[in-house]
Amino acid sequence: MRKIILIILTVIATSFFFFPFVFTFFPIANTKMMLGALGVVMLLFNIAKGKMAKLNKSFLILTLLSLAVCFVSLLSMTINNTHDGSYSKYTISMWVWLSAAYVVINMIRGVHGRVSVELVCLYLIAVCVIQCTIAVTIDVFPIVKHFVDSFLEGEGFMGKMNNRMYGIGCALDVAGGRFSAILIMIAFLLPKVSQWDHSEKYLLFLIVSFLIISVIGNIIGRTTLLGMIIGLVYIIWALNFRPDMFNGKRRQYGLLIISITSAMTIVLVLLYNTDPHWRRMIQFGFEGFFSLAEKGRWEVSSNIQLLDSYVFPDNWKTWIIGDGFFESTLNEPFYTGTDYKDFYKTTDVGYLRFIFYFGITGLLAFSLFMIKVGQECINKFSTYRYLFACLTLLNFIIWFKVSTDIFLVFAPFLCMSTQDEEDGTK
Repeated sequence: MRKIILIILTVIATSFFFFPFVFTFFPIANTKMMLGALGVVMLLFNIAKGKMAKLNKSFLILTLLSLAVCFVSLLSMTINNTHDGSYSKYTISMWVWLSAAYVVINMIRGVHGRVSVELVCLYLIAVCVIQCTIAVTIDVFPIVKHFVDSFLEGEGFMGKMNNRMYGIGCALDVAGGRFSAILIMIAFLLPKVSQWDHSEKYLLFLIVSFLIISVIGNIIGRTTLLGMIIGLVYIIWALNFRPDMFNGKRRQYGLLIISITSAMTIVLVLLYNTDPHWRRMIQFGFEGFFSLAEKGRWEVSSNIQLLDSYVFPDNWKTWIIGDGFFESTLNEPFYTGTDYKDFYKTTDVGYLRFIFYFGITGLLAFSLFMIKVGQECINKFSTYRYLFACLTLLNFIIWFKVSTDIFLVFAPFLCMSTQDEEDGTK
């Protein structure tokens, strides 16, 4: 019973880290910041106890690269005489994410006596499934929605708007990007399950999780589709071209995947045909597929809006160092141009927002940082090098749509050591 309680607390902490939010009764800091503060205390305690003599060299390199992002941000602000410091403190943000992840890693190690890539992935998967379940519950039961809204600060960014599903800190494209990363993790874990104890139980959990996150995740944020496609491609490739990865259980895996997928498809078809609300939700989440079936072409309203957002700079200065604006211009005291209420130049395209903010110079600095993040995980965990390579690729694909990065997905693994993985696989 004690271990079950500790596991539940660890899942909650992981959710607070992966889907941070602000409590209405404590609007000073979000849950990530709270965990980050705890992580600093935990780190100092471990250093005092001699458990951590020094910080890894990779953290110094990542800090220097993140400082380069901050420097270019400040340079753009200075040249353009603006006050938009969206990325001027990115190093602090990075360390807060790492500190919060450090708490999660230490809790996992404390509960299980070890920590490994697989364990961290399983906790992140469990959190995403729970968030999807919460989102459905909020959508179906008004009393639950009222309860969650009573302590969940924020409106649009937290998903508290009409006609959109949301969890606790889990909403919109930000959640979609994280769901995508988790779906890729599931795809890479599936071939390895046969080597685990209680493999049948984990196999069922992973397949069901993949389907739940794919369906509900797409309804919450359609960026989830990216991870779903990448994950499916990898699973199909592994089943057909790497049967050795399944320890002779390829047929069993294939049949189970087909069976569970068929069962969930039947449930979705029934909901689609009997419940108008679910019909609207399913049509929204998989609008592209419905368009393909009905019109013979892939057409999604948000993608049409996205294409309209491809607005490019009209001068070399902006291309090189940007205009110093990332967010709305309404709060800029000396701005005299066209007012932009939401995003500068009305574009939400990640690459363009970075270019308009601090030019190709800043975009290259940020890209080098993210590549180094992925490289550190690839070098540290060679068994999962292709997983981290795909996650790095996912980050750059997401930027074609939104400007959010998925550094937090890498953060727990950066807080692990190579020895952790060796101990976790024994």
